[in-house]
Amino acid sequence: MKTINKPVCKLIGEDGNVFNIIGLVSKCLKRSGLRDESNEFIRKAFACQSYDEVLQLAMTYAEVE
Repeated sequence: MKTINKPVCKLIGEDGNVFNIIGLVSKCLKRSGLRDESNEFIRKAFACQSYDEVLQLAMTYAEVE
């Protein structure tokens, strides 16, 4: 993954379902003009083996609050 300026993505107070988290982070990246990174994030997120792994991945792509 190339170095990117991470957009701020609000997850606190949102539905914690893993699919919702993937969608929220993906939308956040797209809104910030990072469409390729969004697609990369989705691909990697669906390859994750656990919920925690998805959260860690989300934090590498976005500033999670």
